[in-house]
Amino acid sequence: MTNPLFSPFRLRSIELFNRVGVSPMCQYCYDDGFSNDWQMVHLGSRAQGGAGLAMVEASAVVAEGRITPGDLGIWKDEHIACLKRLTRFIHSQGTRAGIQLAHAGRKASMGTPWAGEQLVPIEEGGWVPVAPSALAFAPQYAVPRALDQGGIDAVVEAFRQATRRALKAGFDIVEIHAAHGYLIHEFLSPLSNHREDAYGGSFENRTRLALQVVDAVRAEWPEHLPVFVRISATDWVDNGWTVDESVKLARLFREHGVDLVDVSSGGNVSSARIPVGPGYQVPFAARIRREAGIATAAVGMITEAYQANAIIANGEADLVLLAREMLRDPYWPVHAAAALQDAASWPKQYLRAAPHGSPAREPLVDDRVSSEN
Repeated sequence: MTNPLFSPFRLRSIELFNRVGVSPMCQYCYDDGFSNDWQMVHLGSRAQGGAGLAMVEASAVVAEGRITPGDLGIWKDEHIACLKRLTRFIHSQGTRAGIQLAHAGRKASMGTPWAGEQLVPIEEGGWVPVAPSALAFAPQYAVPRALDQGGIDAVVEAFRQATRRALKAGFDIVEIHAAHGYLIHEFLSPLSNHREDAYGGSFENRTRLALQVVDAVRAEWPEHLPVFVRISATDWVDNGWTVDESVKLARLFREHGVDLVDVSSGGNVSSARIPVGPGYQVPFAARIRREAGIATAAVGMITEAYQANAIIANGEADLVLLAREMLRDPYWPVHAAAALQDAASWPKQYLRAAPHGSPAREPLVDDRVSSEN
């Protein structure tokens, strides 16, 4: 018996052995952007636990694109070796490895969440953030510097270079972070973008940077490997970015070679009132999938096996990406399979604890360089 949640999913040459992924979740514990043992255990255990896709968190394409000084980075070649160690282990569990390329924009140079939302002063290692317009996200955040054309061009080039590094590090999928009030989302939303040049005003202008980044990434990423984009489907406030615009943008993404839209919401307006509840963002993924004709991932308070399976079975999304529930239970996929009376492969070292008849999980063969797939 195979439930939809545990059916394979293929994009270009990459096949996931199920529809469950680890959503990218910032850990804020890295020195100068370098991956470390915490990340190896954090994502490695979730690959052991049976996720078909393990997404590495927001990885800054430039140092000043970090949310906090403790963010992960991919802005220099020296970051590659540590990330390659991580992808090697993820692949050993049969899981595909993805990485989210990010620039925090005006939400940069902040302290870690557990220390409170506090700006890191320049004299203590902080920096001046950049944004489409000189508008602070909230009173406790810095007023950013508005990017000029040279700065915008440098951002696009930084995403291009980060993509090259991601390939060298062994990733199967790259995801462009265009959600949660970070730089690309700031350009999309008229609430944070007050520009009067070719990057502001109309929908065409506000989406220009997003599409330029997509084109730069797609040009560097091999044709047979997929590209994702994470968006916030709505700002949840009047006169902000809307679901209608998200559908239009998703259609453009498809035309520019994007394979899947990872559909979240919010994050660009500090005062937004978001009606959080089980699966509250799933309808956005369903609408974009239906109206834009592109694969989607659903996120947001997806916690139960039957809930996740129904999302896939009902055609609301192609993947479910779990965040907090994966923090609570790194082995959620194999436990979900048991709840659904489905078969799930286990690491051979753990077979003694697996349900009778569970198959051993096989490592991946590195097929990323094959253009024949």
